Amino acid sequence: MTKIYFEDIAVGDTTTSHSRTVTKEEIIDFARKYDPQSFHIDEEAAKKSIYGGLIASGWHTASNLMRLLVDNATNNRAGLGSPGFDDLRWVRPVRPGDSLRYESTVVETRKSASRPEMGIVRADVNLLNQNDEIVLSLKSIGMVKTRPI
Repeated sequence: MTKIYFEDIAVGDTTTSHSRTVTKEEIIDFARKYDPQSFHIDEEAAKKSIYGGLIASGWHTASNLMRLLVDNATNNRAGLGSPGFDDLRWVRPVRPGDSLRYESTVVETRKSASRPEMGIVRADVNLLNQNDEIVLSLKSIGMVKTRPI
């Protein structure tokens, strides 16, 4: 597959991923390992919480976004990683059976002043559930190789 280089990316470009369904088992498994709050690991306690039922950890939700990004975009790019992201928001809970997909829109591209072999790509990214409701939003910052001469 042909790699997408910095020069191939323009402001306004959009990407939409396929979806993946989150299971109760993976919500509980992830939370037991990394975020063992009662509303992530105990169905009865979760029912009594402000959420009214089991929900995924925000970090599990973010991990689902990362998997979708890698499967749908990152592996096609001449990517160099990321220095981070801005404005992460968990907008609404993810529940067992939710089907998640992302939509990403490039909002800025600029060539690195100090490293001419790369450019910086900023994008607004929304993770949506099966009802097209945003469950997570962030502003991504990606480093992408420039096309070899």
